[in-house]
Amino acid sequence: MTDITIIGNGNMARGIATRAVAAGKQVEILGQDAAKAQALATELGAGVTFGPTASAPQGSIVILAVPFEAAKSVVTAYGDQLAGKTIVDITNPVNFETFDYLVVAPGSSAAEEIAALAPAGANVVKAFNTTFAGTLVAGESGGQPLDVFITGDDAAATEAVSTFVSAAGMRPLAVGPLKRSRELEGFQFVLMTMQANPAFEDFNWDTGLLVTK
Repeated sequence: MTDITIIGNGNMARGIATRAVAAGKQVEILGQDAAKAQALATELGAGVTFGPTASAPQGSIVILAVPFEAAKSVVTAYGDQLAGKTIVDITNPVNFETFDYLVVAPGSSAAEEIAALAPAGANVVKAFNTTFAGTLVAGESGGQPLDVFITGDDAAATEAVSTFVSAAGMRPLAVGPLKRSRELEGFQFVLMTMQANPAFEDFNWDTGLLVTK
C-alpha cells in the first residue's frame, strides 16, 4: 500500500522522497517523463514505485514537487482523483525571470490558489517550501535537523504531514491555518534573494532555517 505519492522527478522530489524512504514509507513517484520517474525510483530503491502523471496517485498524501504553475495544472487535471487526500504544496511562487516579486495576488498565496482548485474532500497543506533539496537529501543543515514549517486548515491533514516529517527525522512546526502560507512564502522569497546575492557569501542553496530557544 502506498503511503506517499510524489508528483515530479526533480531535485525536490528526490529530497523529499529520500526522507520518506528513511521514514519507512511506501513511496510512489509520478512524473511527466516516466523514464525519469523510473530512474529516480531505481535510485531510491527500497521498493519505490513509479509511473506517469497520467496515473491516479495512490498515496493518501500527495506531494506536489513541481513549480507553482505546474502544481495548479496537476491539481486541475487530477480533479476528483484527489478527493479524500492530503495535498502538500511545496512551491514558492517567485517570478524566476526577474527574481523580484511573488506572482500571487496580494492577500493570497500559492497554497490558497491550489486549495481553490482542489476537489471537495481534499485538504491542502503547505510544507517543505522553506527547505532545500540538498538539505533534504542530507537530512540536516549545518549539523542540525531540519525545521519544516507547516500550515493547513484541516487538523487531521496537518497532523498527518507533521507525523511524516517527524518520522523522517525532521522537526515539524505547525504554525497556523493555510493563510499563514502567505508569510512562509514571503519569508522564503527573502531568503532566496539573499542566497542568490553574491554580497551574502555565507548563504547558499544548502542554507536551512532553524528556530532556537
